[in-house]
This record gives sequence, C-alpha cells and structure tokens, in this order.
Amino acid sequence: MHRPPLSRRRFAAALTLSALLLGAAVVPAAHAADRGTGFGTWAPLSRTGWHGSMRVGDVHTYCIHPGLPVATGTTTDHGVSSDVNGLSPQQLVSINYLVGTYGQTDDAVQAASVGWAVKAIVDRDTTLHSWGYEGDDLAGAIDYIMRRVSPENSGAIQTQAVRYLAEAEQVTVPRVGGSLSLSTQEDEPTRGTVSVDIDPSATGVLRLENAVFADTGLAERSDVRGASSYAILAPASASDDGRPYVVRASGSFSVRSAAIRSYSTPDQQESAGPAGPTVFELEATDASARIVQFSPTIETSARIDTRARFVDKVTISAAEGVWPRRSDGSFVVVSAVADVYRTSAFPAESSEIPANLVPVTRLELTTDPAVGAGVYETITDTLPGPGVYTAVWRIERSSQDAESIPYLVPRYAWTERFATPAQTEQLAFAPPSADPIPSPTTTPTAVAVSTPPPSFPAVPAALALTGGPATPAIGVGGAAAVIVLGVLAWRVARRRSAAATA
Repeated sequence: MHRPPLSRRRFAAALTLSALLLGAAVVPAAHAADRGTGFGTWAPLSRTGWHGSMRVGDVHTYCIHPGLPVATGTTTDHGVSSDVNGLSPQQLVSINYLVGTYGQTDDAVQAASVGWAVKAIVDRDTTLHSWGYEGDDLAGAIDYIMRRVSPENSGAIQTQAVRYLAEAEQVTVPRVGGSLSLSTQEDEPTRGTVSVDIDPSATGVLRLENAVFADTGLAERSDVRGASSYAILAPASASDDGRPYVVRASGSFSVRSAAIRSYSTPDQQESAGPAGPTVFELEATDASARIVQFSPTIETSARIDTRARFVDKVTISAAEGVWPRRSDGSFVVVSAVADVYRTSAFPAESSEIPANLVPVTRLELTTDPAVGAGVYETITDTLPGPGVYTAVWRIERSSQDAESIPYLVPRYAWTERFATPAQTEQLAFAPPSADPIPSPTTTPTAVAVSTPPPSFPAVPAALALTGGPATPAIGVGGAAAVIVLGVLAWRVARRRSAAATA
C-alpha cells in the first residue's frame, strides 16, 4: 500500500512522541503508597506510628529506614537493586527472605512481625530506641510500642518477630554461578557423568545434548540442587557417520537474590519489596571427543588357485553397522590374521582348533583407511603339498596398533570357527603322466635299463593314498636280440645239414 511522505510538521510530531515514549520507558514508575496490612496510624507522623506493610500496587513493602515518616506520598519503584543505602549483601538477602517468604500477607500480626524484624536487620539500635525504649531487647521494644497500639496482639508479634529475625540471620549470601563439567568413563566412551557445583540453596534444570541420564533415559533433569553428579549415556548413534562426537550440557539455575526491590518516597520512608531470584546459566562440553567403538567381524570364501596357493576372499564389517572414523575422516585401520592348517582328510567343523595341528602358513589383512569395511583378497605362498587346507581368521584388540586399540570394544577378541565349509579346500595329488609305448626296433641291445619311479614330496601319514605294488619292467630290446640269434642258429644248422647230404 502506498503512503505519502510525512510533512515536516507531522515528522516533528512523530519525533516528539517517540522521545516521550522512550523517556517513559526509562523513568522509574511512580505510584501512590497505600495503607497495607498492620497496626497503628496511617500518617507520616503520629504518636504510635505504623507497624506493618505499605502497599505499592500489588506489592507489600516494608520500611528500611527507621525514624523517617511513613511513606504515604507518591512512591517511586526503582526496581531490583543490590546497592541500597549501603546495606550489605547479608542484610539484603535477609530482608529479601523475610519480605518474600512472610511479607506478602493480609494477616496484620504477621505483617507487623515482618516489619519489626526488617527494621532490626537494617538498624537495630534505631529500631529499639526511636520510640523512647531504653532497653536492649527486641521483644521489649515491641511491647513498649504495641501495648499502646494493639495490646492483645503484642505477645504474638513479639514471638513471631524474634523468630523471623533469627531465621533471616541464618540465610547466607548465596553463591551466584558455579561450575558444570562432563567426564568420560575410561575405555567406555558411551558412558560418563555430568557434575554440577552450585550453591546449596540454588535449584535448576540440566539439559544434555547427544546424551541422556542413565537412570531416566531422558535428556533433561529438573530439581537439580547443590553439588551433585549424574551418570549419563552417550550412544554412538549421536555420531555423524562414525566420526568422533561430543556431549554438551547446559543448566539454568536460580538462587535467592542478595537484593531487594527498592521503593522511595520524597522526604519520607524508603521501603523494600521482594526481589525475584537471580538466574544464571552454566554450560559444559566434553574436553575431548568421544570415539565410536565397534566390533569388527569377518566372512570368508576360500579357494586354491592353479599355482597351488590358498586364496581367501574376506568380507570385513562392523557388527554395530558403523565403521568408525578418526577425526580427520579416515576409517579406523583393523588388522586380522588367519592361520592355515593341513589335514589328511576333511576335518569336522568345530569352535576349537584341534590341539595336534600346527599352522603351515598364514594370511594377513590390514584394512584400507580410505575404504574401511569391504571385501579384501588375501593369498598365501605355494602350499607345501597335497592335503586338505582350512584357514581360521582372528581379530584381537590387543594385536591392533596403538591408534586403533581404543576404537575396539574392551577386551574384544573374535575367532572364526575351525573347518567351516567356506574355509576348507583340498589340494589333490597330480596324476602320473603316461609314458609313450616305444616302437619295435631291429637294433639289438645288450642291456635293458630300468627307469626308477618319480620322487614325490613327503605326505602326512594320515593322507589317504591309492596305488599297487611295482611290477618289474620287460626289456623289449633284449627279446629282439634272442629272436635274431635264434634265426642265425637255424640258418647255420640248415647249411650243415645240406653239406652232409651231398
């Protein structure tokens, strides 16, 4: 909506109104003091005086300047102040206690008792002797006046005033502020405590961020008092993608003020109303970030390759579903080791490794800080010979490097079952190669040479072997020589026979 510009006159008027409103905001409010609750004569000066409260608005106020006239005129509210007529913090807190605890009343005896106790706190000597009493006893001074004002209530007022004064003098000046701290249980980052140290009279509320109170499961606790500590739980779920995280605590507390609400009346009495509590805030953050602890586990799938090597595909992951990161964002490095065993036959699966077995080789795995959880392939050197091989992986907290140890849960140790089907593979004997059958030859050979059988590596006695006894070899060349000699002998015999006949 378009508005025309202000004229000079209207602009000046607006400035004047703004100044008046601003001035009104900073000038103390003034009210006519009204008769409150009590006994005596409601007038600036009288033979008996006024003993009780003065009402300013809805507040009962009480004289803090014995000897001055009663404040029947226009009274100004100066607000809460801790600097009034040179009164000490102890005097101020005692007065505030009385006018706040007992002074806001329509009971005349109670109001008169508060009035006498307050004046005695401010200036005991003037309170006792301003009406002509010459003794040094508060009860006596009260009776000296009240027997003329309300004799039937004098005894009750004396008793209550003395009691109120004694109570007020026991109220100590509270400590404003305090301390709030967080601690982490050693080796258990998800546990710890929050401790608060405030004045015994202070009360308030504690709130947690990224944690809850162990006994309630809630992030907020009310009615917190004095020096106290509470167990907390800081779940790893508060972490951002496995990164270290911090717990924060904050508290809002209040304590009785060593101050009063101050009122004054020109040339007349000054009075005190109750001051609200002093409120203060405390905060705390973990001194160091809490790391995410986890329980790494392994799933495997093994095979033996063409070069007689044990090859294991290893899937490593966190049982909790989150692989922790360091503060720089890199993944925590985990090391795992697998011993490889050889048997003569397929062994039975078991949670324990047979005591008579000794590892024949080993597999090792170290996770990549840029990858963390995932699939890794590990390979042994060439296996020592035929047999059934099985690998057993293990992850132990104590075997990790110093930087990684704190990230694994305390006393963590994980071991794979022995001879799981996915981890058991057989390396069989290579079948003997077939020798080619030699062709017959007419060349005689004098000696037949026999070739010894091939030499195999030692095999454990438990291995199942097949085969039969060796059979002597027949020399083919030797047989041919015998046949040739026979033919030659036959020819010589035939020639001799023919010659004899002739």
